Amino acid sequence: MTKVKIVFASVTGNDEDIAYILTEKFEELGCEVDMSEVSQTDAADFEDSDICVIASYTYDQAIVPDEALDFYDDMKDLDLSGKVYGTCGSGDTFYEEFCRAVDEFAKVFDEVGATKGADSVKVELDPEQDDIDHLDNFAEEIYKKAQEMDL
Repeated sequence: MTKVKIVFASVTGNDEDIAYILTEKFEELGCEVDMSEVSQTDAADFEDSDICVIASYTYDQAIVPDEALDFYDDMKDLDLSGKVYGTCGSGDTFYEEFCRAVDEFAKVFDEVGATKGADSVKVELDPEQDDIDHLDNFAEEIYKKAQEMDL
């Protein structure tokens, strides 16, 4: 059974909602899913999964949220080759750096050898039906990539 680890950073609840949407979809696809909040998670947990997903908001001009900084730094020490990843998150287009944390986490996944499973999904504030559809497709693409890699 394909193992999925979903880590989220959420203040408003939007990214937690995103994580729940993805958990539901991956479970529908027959995956074993473990979801946790970033400050309660060790980055090394990704090493025990086939699919690694981050859902993070971007706070103002910061690269990643304060509560995710240790996790973000610890990710840089991992070897995630052979793993499939996806990044997503919520943001507000009011800010110039819309959903920058999503892109920053994707860069780290690339640096540590993980394989991109799908294009990132960026949600304006809270997920609406269109966003849910995009997130479902995102999960399906990531799962398909993992199947192609025999994970």
